[in-house]
Amino acid sequence: MPTPIIMPRQGQSVESCILVQWKVNKGDQVKTGDPVAEIETDKAVFEVESPADGTILDLFFEVGADIPVLTNIAAVGEEGEDASALQPEENGTTVEETVSEKQETDTAEDRPSETHPAPKAQQSPPPSPSSTSASPRARRRAEREGVDLQSISGTGPGRRIIERDVTAAANQRGRVSPVARDMAASGAQTMPETGSGPAGMLLSSDIKKAGTSTAPMEIPVKGVRKIIAERMKASLSSTAQLTLNRSFDASAIQSFRNKVKKHGESFGMQSVTINDLVVYASVRTLLRHPSLNAHFKGDRIIQFPGVNIGIAVDTPRGLMVPVVHDAQLLNPAELSRRIRPLARSCIDGNIQPDLLSGGTFTITNLGSLGIESFTPVLNAPEVAILGIGGLHLKPVDGPNGVEHVQTINLSLTIDHQAVDGAPGARFLQDLALALENIELLLSEDILK
Repeated sequence: MPTPIIMPRQGQSVESCILVQWKVNKGDQVKTGDPVAEIETDKAVFEVESPADGTILDLFFEVGADIPVLTNIAAVGEEGEDASALQPEENGTTVEETVSEKQETDTAEDRPSETHPAPKAQQSPPPSPSSTSASPRARRRAEREGVDLQSISGTGPGRRIIERDVTAAANQRGRVSPVARDMAASGAQTMPETGSGPAGMLLSSDIKKAGTSTAPMEIPVKGVRKIIAERMKASLSSTAQLTLNRSFDASAIQSFRNKVKKHGESFGMQSVTINDLVVYASVRTLLRHPSLNAHFKGDRIIQFPGVNIGIAVDTPRGLMVPVVHDAQLLNPAELSRRIRPLARSCIDGNIQPDLLSGGTFTITNLGSLGIESFTPVLNAPEVAILGIGGLHLKPVDGPNGVEHVQTINLSLTIDHQAVDGAPGARFLQDLALALENIELLLSEDILK
């Protein structure tokens, strides 16, 4: 009897996944555990494995389809078996439905079959493994080396391209100058096999000759980019967003950070950054301003006793927001140790879906890119999001006249449906005071 290959549930908050690629063709032989497809949520990319040995009898969806979880996406079994009974209906057949239908059949064998599978969606040939089936590490290496994946034959399982295949292709191509390598990694699509430099070395001029077409590139909006677009539009259309800005004197936080760099290892704080300190101060301040640590549900506002802080992370796949749960229980060093691996998992594409949900307040930092002030977009249904800008000099009136001090700008966007401007301004005022007296804030926890 054919075995269905099912779209897995990737976390409790995930309702559907996008089929990125098939790793098998109809008629291929597979073993239990072999990867048969690559799927994508709004959070990460995963592989779907075959649940049984046998032949791929059918592939029920095209690449790019947005498929509900627990839906049959393919079938595996003995060659020649009929898998039409596993074909999902137009709106998808879930595992629960399949089991229910099987139980009904088992208890009513004398009942005439009334199953009429929906017509099979037109299916395009799956991409060839050599052109698209590559591990994430191989793709990143290919981008750095300027190697065209379509020109490589994979040696991994199922002819998948792995990192050593890309390395071998780069080595065969010959030597590359540092400037040419940087150009290839920053945008050139391919590099020629030999260059015009000594002993065939590839130079920057060779990359220009092999440069990309001047025709505009059309990029489909799908996967994470599509989900981000939909959520940003929904956020702006369903909320009344107001952004408040104020700066704080960064002298104290910079002084503390310098102490951390000098003596932090002795106290287990060597990894604490200015961003970690702002996150810590924000969490402590939110405990005194519960109206900003909340969700707006249209007919009700839900305020949370604990702070689940979301940290916006820029990744190759787009913006992701991992969440540190119960951040009010953590000191700056503990926060830093929680934030770093979450950010790295987002960048590497292996973050667990449940770690990107449940936030009550979000912080986004563009200061490292030289941005002084900006307008963060709410991560609905949260009612507030804090943006952190970069260090900049600001003239202030001092005891000896006008002085210039290093300041950092804070940009707070609130949903005016749930929070008025004055409570938002008071939160920023208290946060700035906490950051300007960071050592007193830290001692507050010690004295409790």
